[in-house]
Amino acid sequence: MIAPMNAPTPTVYGITNCDTVKKTRAWLAQYGVSYTFHDFKKLGLPEEALAHWLDSVGWEPLLNRRGTTWRRLDAATQAGVHDGASAAAVMRAQPSVIKRPVVDWGDAVTVGFDAQDWAQRIGQDS
Repeated sequence: MIAPMNAPTPTVYGITNCDTVKKTRAWLAQYGVSYTFHDFKKLGLPEEALAHWLDSVGWEPLLNRRGTTWRRLDAATQAGVHDGASAAAVMRAQPSVIKRPVVDWGDAVTVGFDAQDWAQRIGQDS
């Protein structure tokens, strides 16, 4: 069962070669969920989308401090991230530091893969 016909088509933001994004896309396909994919490495990071994510979930869930991109940043840049504005600046400069996927469901934004939450969103028992 997929989301009701009047539900907006979710947009998945991420990077094509990210394993978690691949898992996300496979999960959505398995449940027949139509979605739009935005590869922010190839298409850029839309400023309005980043602002919306920051307003919706805050900067801390968006910032992937465990990833390779974060670990490759110099210590001063890492130490300079202490609020939404400083995190957003790093995300704009290095979009790969954003935890993936970011999914805009129309009525909510989620960060990371969460099959149980998503099953509820589409009206599917997990």
